[in-house]
Amino acid sequence: MTAGVVRIAMVAGETSGDLLASHLIAALRVRLPNAVFYGIGGPRMQAQGFDAWYPLEKLAVHGYAEALRHYREISGIRSRLRRRLLADPPDVFIGVDAPDFNLALEKALKGRGIPAVHYVSPSIWAWRGGRVHKIGASVTRVLALFPFEPPLYEKHGIPVSYVGHPLADVLPLDDGRTGARELLEIPPARPVFALLPGSRQGELQHMADTFIGAAQEIHRRQPDALFLVPLATRETRLLFEAALYRCNARELPVRLLFGHAHEAMMAADAVLVASGTATLEAALLKRPMVIAYRMAPFSYRLMRRMGYLPYVGLPNILAGRFVVPEFIQDDATPENLAQALLNLYADKASCARIGEVFREMHLLLRQNTAEKAAAAIIDCLPATAVPVHAPAVA
Repeated sequence: MTAGVVRIAMVAGETSGDLLASHLIAALRVRLPNAVFYGIGGPRMQAQGFDAWYPLEKLAVHGYAEALRHYREISGIRSRLRRRLLADPPDVFIGVDAPDFNLALEKALKGRGIPAVHYVSPSIWAWRGGRVHKIGASVTRVLALFPFEPPLYEKHGIPVSYVGHPLADVLPLDDGRTGARELLEIPPARPVFALLPGSRQGELQHMADTFIGAAQEIHRRQPDALFLVPLATRETRLLFEAALYRCNARELPVRLLFGHAHEAMMAADAVLVASGTATLEAALLKRPMVIAYRMAPFSYRLMRRMGYLPYVGLPNILAGRFVVPEFIQDDATPENLAQALLNLYADKASCARIGEVFREMHLLLRQNTAEKAAAAIIDCLPATAVPVHAPAVA
């Protein structure tokens, strides 16, 4: 190891992990200016100076069926990464979400005396609760994003830190609807619905036609409605455009956006969103939403058999009740989704109550997450790896 250099290996497996890790790298650099970061990551991490040995897209698969199809490639990447890290150990390893990939890797590293931190608790509160024992054997510490998670680990004696959610730090507390509509040049009174069918190609393949069908039904009943569809990549845009053609919906008043998901949600009267991190983003932006999700039938049967909670959307899980409607698998029909969205659009009092719940949620999650996570990780570093005069985190 080069004198004075702290070596931090990281693995992020999808777009949300890339965002979390990029904020964490920036916070760690304040305390550890000579740190180097490497492993598996995406463009946001690379913008912070991260050396990506493999792109995160290699790990970004959707559901059990797709994971099985890509198992050999993903397993090979993990084996090569494990050998490389064990041959030249980092000072600490940080697995950012992606538990199916990271936990086995973390266990191997921890067994060789390398601190292994898992950033983002696996969803033991929703399904596969027995995995808590595997987590305890694999990690040095868990960094939990949600306040109900630490007690689940503490009762098993697993070191855990509640750090809040970084999106709560960066998204505004106030409703940005007026500014977003001005930015997107949308009249204040026009009905607007944002459609977020997923950030991964596999999600769009399952969700795009259903979301478009819902938009067609809304347009039939609300002809002046506008639909905003933010898409993260060229590939997902092409998939959605193909779905518009397939559904004979090319005349639908849809505005495709490259990125700008937050602006699209803020401008909308209601949001149709695939379950995942985007549901939390919509909640932090105080937008009423309808949550929909479909996956391969085989994957869904496995998930339903192991599920513990009656809801899948993060806003409902955080609230402990159904604040917004969810439609999963066969219930996620265009007709059901359109009716639920139109109900929200028509009921302004209900939308105001939802906004108040989401504001309280925002305040609870706003914890200066990256700084708290950085401090917890530094506590896990060997004493010899931490510079004597490392500046304190604010």
